[in-house]
Amino acid sequence: MNLVTVSLGSNINPTQHILCCLDALADTFGHLQISRVFESEPVGFADSRNFYNLVVAFHSDWTPGELQAWAKQLEAEHGRLPSTAKFSPRALDIDLLTVGNTCGIIDEVLLPRGEITDNAFVLQPLAELLPTERHPLCGKAYATLWEAFEVGSQRLWPIDFRWRGRWVSQADAQPQLATVRR
Repeated sequence: MNLVTVSLGSNINPTQHILCCLDALADTFGHLQISRVFESEPVGFADSRNFYNLVVAFHSDWTPGELQAWAKQLEAEHGRLPSTAKFSPRALDIDLLTVGNTCGIIDEVLLPRGEITDNAFVLQPLAELLPTERHPLCGKAYATLWEAFEVGSQRLWPIDFRWRGRWVSQADAQPQLATVRR
């Protein structure tokens, strides 16, 4: 079983779509580790609606191709089709970040995903969730990568968010550093 990480985002009814996605992930893969939820300003989008972003980790023996196909199917069920313009609003965006320590193009999926080190809305939740886990390519811990990250104009902030009757995220709480049980 590999540790899989995915980034979730939404800027159309984000609470509703993130909740549905978390339910689908839990129903399919079981126990989830969930980062705080962040609201962020859109990067590269003409539409100015803010996004909700978070990272989820779980264990799976699925191949990268199977994981990607599952994610794209769930996105489609929420209205995001392959023909959707790249920088357009989206109800649900699921990006496969890592599958264990896999590197390269596997099943037409590039791993690890480049956005890990490019975007604050991916790296900050990943670094809070799995601070000591190491990026498969550069070998640095995610917390170390986040400490060195230059945020620039990428503004994001934690928000209050509940899922299945418990707090996943509280705006004024310090991040809970999670470790993965192996």
